[in-house]
Amino acid sequence: MTITEDLQKLLDILPQDLQKKLENHPKGDILVEVVLDLGRRPEARFPYAAEYLSETPVTQAQIDDCIQRVGNFGGDNRAGIEQTLHRISAIRNRSGKIIGLTCRVGRAVFGTIAMIRDLVETGQSILMLGRPGVGKTTALREIARVLADDLHKRVVIIDTSNEIAGDGDVAHPAIGRARRMQVSQPELQHQVMIEAVENHMPEVIVIDEIGTELEALAARTIAERGVQLVGTAHGNQIENLIKNPTLSDLVGGIQAVTLGDDEARRRGSQKTVLERKAPPTFEIAVEMLERQRWVVHESVADTVDTLLRGRQPTPQTRTVDDHGKVAIVRQLAVVNGGNGNGHVTNVEESFLSAKPNGWRSSGQMVALPPLSLDRERPTGRSEFDRLLDESFNYSESFDFASRKQAGPNGEDLPLHIYPYGVSRHQLEQVINVLTLPVILTKDLDSADAILALRSHVKNHAKLRQMAKARHVPIHVIKSSTIPQITRSLRRLLNIDDPDMGDDRELQLLLHNGGDDEMDALEEARLAVEQIVIPKGQPVELLPRSSQVRKMQHELVEHYRLKSDSFGDEPNRRLRIYPA
Repeated sequence: MTITEDLQKLLDILPQDLQKKLENHPKGDILVEVVLDLGRRPEARFPYAAEYLSETPVTQAQIDDCIQRVGNFGGDNRAGIEQTLHRISAIRNRSGKIIGLTCRVGRAVFGTIAMIRDLVETGQSILMLGRPGVGKTTALREIARVLADDLHKRVVIIDTSNEIAGDGDVAHPAIGRARRMQVSQPELQHQVMIEAVENHMPEVIVIDEIGTELEALAARTIAERGVQLVGTAHGNQIENLIKNPTLSDLVGGIQAVTLGDDEARRRGSQKTVLERKAPPTFEIAVEMLERQRWVVHESVADTVDTLLRGRQPTPQTRTVDDHGKVAIVRQLAVVNGGNGNGHVTNVEESFLSAKPNGWRSSGQMVALPPLSLDRERPTGRSEFDRLLDESFNYSESFDFASRKQAGPNGEDLPLHIYPYGVSRHQLEQVINVLTLPVILTKDLDSADAILALRSHVKNHAKLRQMAKARHVPIHVIKSSTIPQITRSLRRLLNIDDPDMGDDRELQLLLHNGGDDEMDALEEARLAVEQIVIPKGQPVELLPRSSQVRKMQHELVEHYRLKSDSFGDEPNRRLRIYPA
């Protein structure tokens, strides 16, 4: 990383004795701020410590002298030093007189966003969260420069307090080719945000400190016009924004929804629940826990939905070492054997990887433990607050028999499926061998989904009407074969298909097979794995009976390949084609 700070320009506004002490200070390169309060000793603050610079208390004359050397203080009680990133904030008494100063060191750190550069390049809107002093504004400044200089985008910075691009009319070089719009009064920031979009045709808007409802609304308006947003907000984690009525719209907003009796019973929840109201303004959120450790929520919508269901999300934790190498770790709680006793596993991902997580990465179910958060419980809470706390702390059991695990769309597991025209025997065979959380039902009212043959659904208008009236989705398959049934059930459960050589699925095809069937299927398997796939050549198999050929067709379909039958009986045989 390259750091530019112009520290001497900040020291020049301080009293002479403090200047000399800080110029020769061994930790001057990591100085965070200098605090001058009337009647107290001057203090220098460093990342993990603070020390007094003098035993003599600060006088009003010293404070007035410092004020003369800086620019004018705006409506937010902040001033700056021209062509620098330093910030001087004032504390006033009741009559408006300045009696205290916080002189904050501003540094331009180039290379600070290496951890999330891949996310910046996606073009999605990014929200940065974190405590004061963790480096949100520094990261924002570097993101603006990368988007403008490296990705050649039209970037406009809404610089309310001149903290991103420095004080004065000429912007600091740290923002590169990005343009800066200053805000005359902090309360007008939302108007300047809209003005930037309407007048200057930006592709990216960069905003620091979204703190009011009007600013959150303006951010949503900008995002819906197709402009990429990069901003920071007051909050340490996404949970803080969800519970903040002013800013909750940034993550989609929260609303109380009253369920019908049947739906509440099916979900195993109370009748009034909380749900996300709209798509989030920001698709990605980054929680800056420390300067070198950030937590990334790649889908804010999924994170909010997970939290409202009382489960813990599985974000990425990105860290960078002294050599600039980025490590990405995702923490998952995986269920072993379906007994509900999970263990926490840290899953490392290579940088810039796009692997799915949870069920979709392993083909196995992932149990997420209840979110454990220490929250104050104030008296006199509203009904909405009570529901919100219950959503965060709602605990679910993951025993299939208890029907308390949530499916991909919030339904309880095991999933109740109503088969129509599909072999019940084959369905039970797939469910048992793959140990899927599915129960077959003959009662359409209790079904979560209908699995039907396409030809049967086309000719059965009454089934479609009944399903529509009960809000039960219909999933169709072309034919009642083991591979198609297996893939359909995996889609219903939102589980990715495993690799082609999955042993359990091959067991399905070999289930109850005789010696002739076993030989024929082994012949087909070897042909596919040793000739068709690696060499890309078609293969003809030995003549078989129609029943055995049907089993071979199913095996070939399992490998996502095509096959046809050729010849006349009794010499009719299979030909397998490469993909």
